[in-house]
Amino acid sequence: MDTQSSSLHEERLDRVATLIRASGARSVLDLGCGSGSLLRRLVREPAYTAITGLEQSGLSLRQARAMLVEVAAAESRVSLLQGSYMDPGLNLTGFDAAAMVETIEHVSPGRLSEVQRAVFEHYRPGWLILTTPNAEYNPLFGLRPGELRDPDHRFEWNRDKFRKWCSSTARQSGYQVRFSGIGEEDREFGPPTQVAIFSRPGD
Repeated sequence: MDTQSSSLHEERLDRVATLIRASGARSVLDLGCGSGSLLRRLVREPAYTAITGLEQSGLSLRQARAMLVEVAAAESRVSLLQGSYMDPGLNLTGFDAAAMVETIEHVSPGRLSEVQRAVFEHYRPGWLILTTPNAEYNPLFGLRPGELRDPDHRFEWNRDKFRKWCSSTARQSGYQVRFSGIGEEDREFGPPTQVAIFSRPGD
C-alpha cells in the first residue's frame, strides 16, 4: 500500500469510527473486519458493550486476534467469527450499528442480492455504514481505463451505480440512505471513497 492510499485508508477508518460513535450505538458489527484496523478503533470506546468482527479469511482473523490481545479490556467485549456476511444463517441480528469498509467490491456482482438478503433483511442492524471505491476517481491514482485499484476487486462502482444500488437496497429492505465521501474531492470525479449511511426509520 503506497503512502497516498495508506493515508486515505486511515482517514476512511477514522471517519467510519466517528460515524458509528455519532449514531449512539452500544453494539457494533464489523462485516469483513480484515486484520482488525476498525476494531482497534472501536475497542477504545468504552460506550460499546459488544463488538463483533466477521471475516472470511483465516489469516486476517488470526492477525485481528493477535492485535486485540494487546488491547486492554478487549477480551470481554469483542467477539471474532470466521464466515461470510452473505450467509443468512449466522446469528448476527440485533446490532445497533454495522460497518462494511471496503469489502463489498470483493463480492462477485452476481452475488450482491445475497448481500442484500443476509445483511439488510436478516441481520438488519439499526445503522449500517458502507464504503467502497469511487471508480471515477481512479485516473487520479494513475490507473488506466477499466483498471481496478486492487486485483482482488470484482468490480468498482461509479457514483451513479453506487447510489442506484444503495437506494434500491434501502427501498426494498425498509431503510433510509444518505451519501457522502471520504478523501480529497475532485470537482469532476468526486471523492476517492464513496459512503452510504443506511438507517432504519425510528432508529
